[in-house]
Amino acid sequence: MDNTTGFSVEPPEAADAPSSESRRGFLKFAALTGAVVSMTANRALADGDIAFHAQDLSDEQLVDLFRTILKIRWHERTQADEMLSNPDYRGYNHFYAGQEAVASGVCATLRNSGPFDQIDVVYSSHRPSGHAIAKGVDIPRMCAENDFRATGLNGGYAAEMHLSDPDVGFIGADGMIGPSMPIATGSAFAFRARGSDQVSVVFGGDGTYATPHFHSALNNAKILDLPFIYVLENNLYHQYAHYTYSSPHKDIASAAAAYGIPSRVVDGQDVIQVYNAAKEAVDRARSGGGPSFIEAKTYRYYNHWGAPGAKAGELGAFGYDPLAITSFRPDREVRAWMQRDPVDIARRTLIEWGALDAAGAEAVEADVKAEIAAAFAWAAEQPLCTPEDGLEHVFTQGTVPARQFG
Repeated sequence: MDNTTGFSVEPPEAADAPSSESRRGFLKFAALTGAVVSMTANRALADGDIAFHAQDLSDEQLVDLFRTILKIRWHERTQADEMLSNPDYRGYNHFYAGQEAVASGVCATLRNSGPFDQIDVVYSSHRPSGHAIAKGVDIPRMCAENDFRATGLNGGYAAEMHLSDPDVGFIGADGMIGPSMPIATGSAFAFRARGSDQVSVVFGGDGTYATPHFHSALNNAKILDLPFIYVLENNLYHQYAHYTYSSPHKDIASAAAAYGIPSRVVDGQDVIQVYNAAKEAVDRARSGGGPSFIEAKTYRYYNHWGAPGAKAGELGAFGYDPLAITSFRPDREVRAWMQRDPVDIARRTLIEWGALDAAGAEAVEADVKAEIAAAFAWAAEQPLCTPEDGLEHVFTQGTVPARQFG
């Protein structure tokens, strides 16, 4: 794929050009003039006419972006290792490793704390842990939930596929392909109906294109001009089939554009490019400008489900997947995408911009690894669910007052 985009602009007069004392200063200047900046062959810092919103982030905010990416990465790697090496571990996962920049870049533009009637909401699908961490869920309690522990976020009965934490606006994952999209538009309609400036975001994979929910959600979002953002993470495969088996579009964003919805295709390995596009979409939604669609080109390092083909202590899965029902990915493809790793790209960007140095980046990663290890250790000590717990929250007690509408 082409990793850079560009268009020509008239250069400013030399006398009017501000001095650039640092690389980051130059990036700010280039963004203000509308120029597209590509400092290396491995990343594109801006996409066409998307405003370069990342120029406004402080060093602390940039480091927080990097920290979020690392939290997701080490959660996924640790859980994969648990599945591979710990016979007592009960959790399972659809791993998000490789796609960390998408969730991190999008959720960094949202309101993730405060009263529930003011924070933005996120709906997830088959790979929820990355979205949940980026939205700010309590990671130890999420680890407990994923291992079916009674003190987990949802009492140990939701686990990965139905993970939810409304306190931070993470409404939940979805075990099916597609239904979360129209539900997310329902939240967006509620926001508009009560005059709130909240935003509803849904994450879906490339496989959601072939569902009726994809088209229903976009159609209603456009007709009603809802504060709704559809983030499609195109990691090329749904389960084991390449997305071109079910979509005639090279860029699925073109299908969204047909509804008259502003649509972007971004490099999902570059958190800065994702952030820029998401900030544009969130600002539009919050100001009453209606829905947006973002297609992030990305890749998952593990297979569709679990850890077949992976080895404890190593990143990624290779070789034949015995769960594959159609085809499986070439190892060379996996390794090629891993050369454009979102962790490496974010680290390199922050060092080039002077937000931190190499030693600082190593320190951040060491802190994150320790935090995630502690979260899994805490979760392993929590009590398991009991069969009786499964009857909780199923039946109502007491009476419900009658109401009439109309």
